[in-house]
Amino acid sequence: MTSRSTSRSALRDFLESESAGGMLLIAAAALAMILANSPFGEAYHHIIHAVTGPVLSDKLGPMTVHLWINDGLMAVFFLLVGLEIKREFVDGRLASWDRRRLPFIAAAAGMAVPALLYMLFAGGTPGLAQGWAIPAATDIAFAMGVLALLGSRAPTSLKLFLVTVAIVDDMGAVAIIALFYTAKINLLALGAAAAILGVMFACNRIGLKSLAVYLLLFVLLWYAMLLSGVHATIAGVLAAMAIPFESTPGTPDSPTSPLHRLEHALHPWVAFAIVPLFGFANAGVDVGGLTADQIFAPLPFGIAAGLFIGKQLGIFGAVWLAVRFGIAGRLRGATWLQVYGVALLCGIGFTMSLFIGGLAFPGEPLLIEEAKIGILMGSLVSALVGYAVLRFAPSHPQHDAIHAQNDAEIASDGDVRDTSEPLPA
Repeated sequence: MTSRSTSRSALRDFLESESAGGMLLIAAAALAMILANSPFGEAYHHIIHAVTGPVLSDKLGPMTVHLWINDGLMAVFFLLVGLEIKREFVDGRLASWDRRRLPFIAAAAGMAVPALLYMLFAGGTPGLAQGWAIPAATDIAFAMGVLALLGSRAPTSLKLFLVTVAIVDDMGAVAIIALFYTAKINLLALGAAAAILGVMFACNRIGLKSLAVYLLLFVLLWYAMLLSGVHATIAGVLAAMAIPFESTPGTPDSPTSPLHRLEHALHPWVAFAIVPLFGFANAGVDVGGLTADQIFAPLPFGIAAGLFIGKQLGIFGAVWLAVRFGIAGRLRGATWLQVYGVALLCGIGFTMSLFIGGLAFPGEPLLIEEAKIGILMGSLVSALVGYAVLRFAPSHPQHDAIHAQNDAEIASDGDVRDTSEPLPA
């Protein structure tokens, strides 16, 4: 077995790849915006929407570069999300109800309040109510990229809190996509998907550990889901639940665990290729000639308000109330102002918000573009204000000692057992 000194945990890889990948995502999105608003704008859109074929689904028609990225590569992104969710629930920071309490409360409030604000500003306009979930998501890569710019000024407890809230947030987003953004169901294709998933779980049950078999079945499951009317990316999360897992509490990840091996293998591809490609393909909005009336139209304003105002109110308010009423302890080594700064960063909805925006308004490119404007505005303001708050917030008196302890725990066993202060007896 690999020794503690040479093993690397999925958590350590996750924090490092999400931080670096987040900065690459920021660069990719900025490049898309520059190209879309330059003389190369027409060429940019032509490449993104170039028809490549074949026709995989009558509903989608011929495959384009944009469809391959959004419906194909993003299924791999969701596969990684599913692996992270499973690992955290079985053997990580969400393995017990005591440790799930605070991130679940924060994430639930951080999804509900933005959705309510969106409905307040945009829900009354005909045709816009289905966009309610767009500001409910948090982009962990983008947010971790901003945190990485702060270096050691950001306590480890804040990074881990952001990760756990974002993972729970992703669970909510996956459920929303499956329940509310599903087209007309093809029962035959859905039955085929269920049968393939059953085969995957049967392989797990008999102890099969070949990742090649699971990945082949994942591709078949993706295609069946594509035909079923349920969004194809959901196949990624479902497939992840069937990947065999070896629990290794308090030690580095098992080198023989298929889930750990697949998670380590996917992280760099997702962080440094798939997510930046998605950002590049979806962030290219032509803002030339935008007027104040267009910016403050119900759809973009509702999304921006939900992300910037709703996220901070929901998450910070939920954390404060949970601590105030003794439901959870304060984050270890972090001040309240720093917790508020992270709540602001959770308003960066970019990747998942763009994804849901495309599902909310299918066949309506003008509304999708308006949604992108709102997402970019809300995410950008959340990133800038959140960074400023964290950059100038005074550190906790015991910041250095606690930061070093948490970093040592991550380096040695990949699992910081408790990032909050104990509740009073």
